[in-house]
Amino acid sequence: MSSEINVINFGAGPAKLPKEVLLDVQKEFLSYQNEGMGIVEISHRSEEYAKINSSAQSTLRELLNVPVNYKILFMHGGGQGAFSAIPMNLMSRTGKADYLVTGTWSSVAANEAKKYGQVNIVNARIPGGIPDPKTWKLNSDASYVFYCDNDTIDGVEFPFIPETEDIPLVADMSSNLLTKKLDVSKFGVIFAASQKNLGPASVAVLIVREDLLGNATEYCPSILDFTILNKMDSILNTPPIFSIYVMDKVFRWIRKSGGLTVMETLSEQKSSLVYNTLELHNTFYFSPVGKNARSRINIPFRIGKSNGDEELENQFLREAEERNMLQLKGHHLVGGIRVSLFNSITVQEVNRLIDFMIDFQKRNAA
Repeated sequence: MSSEINVINFGAGPAKLPKEVLLDVQKEFLSYQNEGMGIVEISHRSEEYAKINSSAQSTLRELLNVPVNYKILFMHGGGQGAFSAIPMNLMSRTGKADYLVTGTWSSVAANEAKKYGQVNIVNARIPGGIPDPKTWKLNSDASYVFYCDNDTIDGVEFPFIPETEDIPLVADMSSNLLTKKLDVSKFGVIFAASQKNLGPASVAVLIVREDLLGNATEYCPSILDFTILNKMDSILNTPPIFSIYVMDKVFRWIRKSGGLTVMETLSEQKSSLVYNTLELHNTFYFSPVGKNARSRINIPFRIGKSNGDEELENQFLREAEERNMLQLKGHHLVGGIRVSLFNSITVQEVNRLIDFMIDFQKRNAA
């Protein structure tokens, strides 16, 4: 496929990266800073990588206004690795943890945590929604409370930060970190897999409150031990240099573009365009998510009927691909269509999709 074709990647991850960043990476791939070695060849012990590592941490800290008593870590293993690392680093205090399960990924995280201690599922799961906090059954002796702020599969996003009193709150923000302003001080740990809004796959970014360090279980692998990672400045072994290098550029692109205030405004604008179209044509396009829990980032929907017309949906995907709009197929667990609106997706690109959706509805509605 020619690089000149204006393709839009609406995938949930690996996600679209800013073209400005990709062009910059392209220039430096063969010779980083004109040193004669490509970025994937430089040593993780080099001065060059030390600067990349420091810049990525400091720029992220600036964007999120991370308090001084929080550490920023880059960890191998992505989101799944973090699902294991969280209980192995935090559950030792009481051997118990609370999990809010509002979608697929929080369910996966809870099942993983059960390997390491007692897990209490706080709420009855409501498909496409978030249960009233008054119905939650939080344990006062939980070591932490875990939730997924935005579920990429189910399209459910929390419009509020859960209240856990003095129990540390752990948030999986893999798909919506850096799409909105955030009070980091309300959390014990925030983590995000890199392949959504941050950069290429292979890294988990963690923001860990300092007082939560030093509690890893004796069987926690060193590469997942927050205390060791912090001591080694996230360079215990060879880190995924290329991914962190690209993340640093993405962080600086966000800052240059206006920071999280601008990202949040654009996120609301882009998602509103899609949801307004779904509502306008709600006898043809069907959203499975309640209005009070709809994600700004990952928007699933069905076509033809509430549980989907597979033939129509496949036709939609084929025609979208012919128009260079790719990776719109819903996750295999739920099917249908999914539109992912990460920071690098522009309003103009969303309007291209909307024009197609309206045209498709006109041609195929009964």
